[in-house]
Amino acid sequence: MSSRWIMRPCAEDVVRILHQELGVPRVIARLLSARGVTTPDEARRFLAPRVEDLHDPYRMAGMREAVERIARAIAQRELIVIYGDYDVDGVTSLVLLKKTLERLGARVAFYVPERLREGYGMHVEAIEALAASGGRLLISVDCGIRAHEVVERARALGMETIVTDHHLPEAALPRAVAVLNPKRPDCPYPEKDLAGVGVALKLAQALLLRGGQTEMLASLLPLAALGTIADLAPLTGENRVIARLGLERLWAPEQVGLRALAEVAGLAPDRPVTGEDVAFRLAPRVNAAGRLGTARPAIELLQTEDREIARQLAAQLNEQNARRQRQEQAMLAEIEAMLAEDPTVPEAKILVLAREGWHRGIIGLVASKVVERFARPAIVLALEGEWAHGSGRSIPAFHLLRGLEACADLFERYGGHAHAAGLLIRRDRLEDFRRRITAEADRALTPEDLRPTFVLDARLALSEVTFDLWQHLQRLEPFGPGNPRPIFLFADVHVEGEPRVLKERHLKLRIRQAGRSLDAVWWNGASSFASRVAGARFWLAASIGESFANGLLHIHLVIKDLSETPPGGHDAMA
Repeated sequence: MSSRWIMRPCAEDVVRILHQELGVPRVIARLLSARGVTTPDEARRFLAPRVEDLHDPYRMAGMREAVERIARAIAQRELIVIYGDYDVDGVTSLVLLKKTLERLGARVAFYVPERLREGYGMHVEAIEALAASGGRLLISVDCGIRAHEVVERARALGMETIVTDHHLPEAALPRAVAVLNPKRPDCPYPEKDLAGVGVALKLAQALLLRGGQTEMLASLLPLAALGTIADLAPLTGENRVIARLGLERLWAPEQVGLRALAEVAGLAPDRPVTGEDVAFRLAPRVNAAGRLGTARPAIELLQTEDREIARQLAAQLNEQNARRQRQEQAMLAEIEAMLAEDPTVPEAKILVLAREGWHRGIIGLVASKVVERFARPAIVLALEGEWAHGSGRSIPAFHLLRGLEACADLFERYGGHAHAAGLLIRRDRLEDFRRRITAEADRALTPEDLRPTFVLDARLALSEVTFDLWQHLQRLEPFGPGNPRPIFLFADVHVEGEPRVLKERHLKLRIRQAGRSLDAVWWNGASSFASRVAGARFWLAASIGESFANGLLHIHLVIKDLSETPPGGHDAMA
């Protein structure tokens, strides 16, 4: 199915004011307007956020009760147990809160379930063991909002609970001492889209305010940035403040574990760390531990202050990530072969894929790749005995959690949000699930929803792609959900010479327009360009990328899509 190109709307009067008042190029003013910036003051906060731009943590429902209970636990030397999750958001939440509590003099232990042995979420058996070991205050991070049974069991064992989470709550909240979640219907906190680590950061901020140690807050921001970006939280509002300030401090001397991780991932302290560096280099390495085994090496890395230990742990995570990549590629090739033989795929509005032998820790990553490849929701399930462990990813037009809620009676466990979710189902219920989730997708989605869409930010000439423009674009970092890397329309360009195929999948091209030439890369574009002729006339949807070699910056285009017809032939581009 052909792709759809749409120009992102903006307010021309705002563009004019921002261009004049800030002295930025008009295209940068347009990008700011398209991202909801309406005044010069808002633009300055967007381009140069400060710690002071973080909201008052006490605006979050339950915060005062949580801080007072933790203060009492510290004063009475009670053992506080942090219960986390094994992904990046959960690991960074746990380490951030553990460091804060220890700084304030608390006795702290932690627990993270193993993905393959226990699965996601809080488990009664673990709570019983924690209570038996002396735990008296349980704090969940990045989980617990639906853990009613666990909270009740903890209460019965003499252990009180504070829940910190960002997932969608049910109508009734767990009966905890405090429930910190900005998605609570009664919570007035202005930033509703915090990641789990964002909620943990707000608790840490409130604790540090009470303890008079607010100078520690800045050192927590790199952890919060890592978890926020990895969990695909929208990089707008307070999330942008957290992510931007955290990345700026990632190379700080006290960030021993993060520095070692960045080094093993091939990053260098002489250039800024971007949101894409986190998403594609740092986060996968942290995630690899929990995906293939236990998250403990990642936790140890992020909390160690010993450089040699940090280097050893970073190397271990790097090796695990390489192993994860090999398994992911093999599974994806198997799925693509399956789908190529299935005549129903072109008409299917959701893909439900299940097979024996697939690694449970990798199915979520593979589901994401299937969505990218086929532009429709996908749920990938690993079959193990009588059980099917599933992970799903979705497209903007289909709210995955609501789709699963319509099948809730079939699951042993499920949870997630609009674009990502997990589930556990008995194998003999799988066909019922396939039928019912397909019906939900058929009802909710139109054929137009399944067309790949590229949202363009502005029309640009190759002559405008300069070092000065690149510097201005860096001020819009970090890019990610809610603040995507800008995609520009380049009209009437030509390809010089023959494109080079890289690793049998990618293309490197030389693009020319009105006397200016520029290198371009098209990841996974070899098959798309196979029938095209060098020297032909094209319209490009492309972003501006950069690479560093021998200390020099090289600017190039990153092609997202290509058309042989003028943009007037695409939706909303005339």
